Amino acid sequence: MGTRAFVTDRSFAAKPRGFDMPLLVVVVALIVFGLVMLFSASWDFSFGAYGDPMHMFNRQLIWLGLGAIGALILAFFDYHHWRKFVVPAMAATIVLLMIVLITSDVHLGAKRNLCAEGSCQPSEIAKLVSILYLSVWLYSKREHLHDVTLGLIPLGVILGIVGGLIYQQPDLSAAATVMILGGVLFFLAGGDLKQIGVLLVVAFIAGWLIVQISATGKARVDDFIAGIKDPLQASYHVRRSFEAIVNGGWFGVGIGQSKSKLTGLPVPPTDSIFAVVTEELGLFGSLALICLYAALVWRGYMIARRAPDMLGTLLATGLVIWIGMEALVNMAVMVGLLPFAGNALPFISAGGSNLVATLGAIGILFNISRQKGEGTRTDEEWRSYGAAADLRWWNGRRSVSRPRRPQRTHERPQR
Repeated sequence: MGTRAFVTDRSFAAKPRGFDMPLLVVVVALIVFGLVMLFSASWDFSFGAYGDPMHMFNRQLIWLGLGAIGALILAFFDYHHWRKFVVPAMAATIVLLMIVLITSDVHLGAKRNLCAEGSCQPSEIAKLVSILYLSVWLYSKREHLHDVTLGLIPLGVILGIVGGLIYQQPDLSAAATVMILGGVLFFLAGGDLKQIGVLLVVAFIAGWLIVQISATGKARVDDFIAGIKDPLQASYHVRRSFEAIVNGGWFGVGIGQSKSKLTGLPVPPTDSIFAVVTEELGLFGSLALICLYAALVWRGYMIARRAPDMLGTLLATGLVIWIGMEALVNMAVMVGLLPFAGNALPFISAGGSNLVATLGAIGILFNISRQKGEGTRTDEEWRSYGAAADLRWWNGRRSVSRPRRPQRTHERPQR
């Protein structure tokens, strides 16, 4: 019997493998689910706003096609190459955010769009680009994150610029999303716990000040507190959402049979689409949707755990937390568990920017899942990460940070 020696080289290039099929199945299921519910939720609203009941659905199909093409390209674009492109991408994003503030018209009390119908929102792209930029930056600075001048302060500057520009639109939920994602990635990269504590205190104080200064933020928090005390005193939007949920019961009234979308539920194709889902499909339908999001997050963590290096893990974790957080916030707002926020429901809500950005994130996740590099992660690279986060509990008790015994070049497989 012939034998071959194992040659261990921690710097070998990651070998490609197939797409993560469970993730693909979940994403396709979410897309199909979203198209069905968007068609049901949008036809009356679309007819009233555009004179064509198919307008919003057809536009969503166009954005879906563009997003799918982008996701396919990113699935074959080695995520390591993002090190070369994140700085130009972040610069372009900042320019777009500034252009919105300068040239965009006020629509529904905010300046967020580069096009008339509101599908081109740079703040959605900024969330994706921020994850890419921060992951690459934290990976390159991983050995110096304990130094405040090289870790926490530059991180605060980066987040302050992006979050500040988004806040000026104003888009409080998007600004908060960018800030939260930055803090999570800093934690996962192995940031000093004392610095993280300082970051949390500063974030809490800044959030409190924003709520006091911003009329929009103060009104939303006041409505939320009133709704917690008495659901009948919640904002009009949340009260109509409650009505839709109660009408849906356990099994729903049937697809296309929602009454609330016809009688005043605000923007049913976008912010309120989860209320339409619950009314038409009932509690079981909404739970099925929640399970799909849970499955997507689980697969994302599996991809993060199996990534060839720390950069892949940071990217995968940041992207999947972003998608999961967007979904959680949207659904929690509709049932009165969070102050009102304009987060889209990923894959479900109408909106080109959010759909394209989310599909772009999925494409990057697929690329990370295709990279096979088990054993290429160095102990030095992962020591700080393993101390901060443990993504291995999904598949067992062994921690990420547990050192592996390096395989020697003279070891041979047992036959």
